[in-house]
Amino acid sequence: MAPDINKEFPLLSQYTYANIAASGLMYERLMDWRQEHDLDFLIKGSIFREKHHVFIEEIRATVGQFFGCRTENVSLIPNFSFGFNTFLEGIDKGKKVLLLQNDYPSVNEAVENRGFKTCYAVIDENLESNIKEAIRNEKPDILALSLVQYINGIKVDLDFLKNLKSEYPELIIVADGTQFCGIEAFDFETSGIDILGASAYKWLLAGYGCGFMMFKEDCIRHIYPNTFENLEPVTFSKTQEHLMRYFEPGHQDTLNYGSLKFSLDFLREIGVDKIQEQLEILSSRAKEELTQLNALEDAVVKRTNHSTIFNIKGDDALFKKLTSNGIICSQRGSGIRLSFHFFNTEKDINRIVQLLRKELKET
Repeated sequence: MAPDINKEFPLLSQYTYANIAASGLMYERLMDWRQEHDLDFLIKGSIFREKHHVFIEEIRATVGQFFGCRTENVSLIPNFSFGFNTFLEGIDKGKKVLLLQNDYPSVNEAVENRGFKTCYAVIDENLESNIKEAIRNEKPDILALSLVQYINGIKVDLDFLKNLKSEYPELIIVADGTQFCGIEAFDFETSGIDILGASAYKWLLAGYGCGFMMFKEDCIRHIYPNTFENLEPVTFSKTQEHLMRYFEPGHQDTLNYGSLKFSLDFLREIGVDKIQEQLEILSSRAKEELTQLNALEDAVVKRTNHSTIFNIKGDDALFKKLTSNGIICSQRGSGIRLSFHFFNTEKDINRIVQLLRKELKET
């Protein structure tokens, strides 16, 4: 990444930020846009809101263009949990759902708490094989999973999901992309995923209170099916009217959703391919170094492709040592989670590894 990009993030001058999986960073350009947005509201009042619907439609279009989804099949949501719970309320409770053991609570608990019939696949080095075996044995109607695991960064193979959908066309694949969207180029329409939702405050750097859900055309009629069949479109397509009724009730927040549009434009300006290339470099380097330190679980070491989220073996004392040395990270599961974005460098990884190596020698 160009050095001037990092100047957008003042925090990086004080800390080594290895915590993008917990929270994205505010950056200078976004802060300027948000201030201009609120100043406009301050001096215009209701006049500012007169073109609200036009701007919201522009935001949907930007999301659709960025991720390869038809604009009318994009819904803007405050966070993934809102969208996923809304989806679950609109489908037949007699359906059987395949989950991943120890997946993000917003995925698993939302399904389990509603009394759906559930079955599970284990998250390990054989994740894809475990999913396929569970589908073969349990015959679920829905597969709901996070594309990247929040604790250890294991990333499901997208080609596997595409082939899975081809083999089981009736299976509805619902994905949480919160830890995925923004790390690599992705085309929703050609993927095997039927519904993808994401909060945008992490890798997409859009701040809090904004996210989106994208739907394949064929699955929309199965969500709140009774109202879909009886709906007469008023302004937009029948598809969009149906999604807006449930996923975008009431007024929409132009500050937060506008921040999403601004950040997607910002990432496009940097270059999604360049971001992906940088993250692949960081992932490879971090995995190599942390493997040599015996700091990673076997399931991560044995997989070929990995994200830039790593959970290293470590206790409270090691966590305090890292944070006291200006390394921002998180305690997750039984270890310490490190996560890197495009603004990180190999120097950041070297600094963390040197500190870990020193601690290991002292203990």
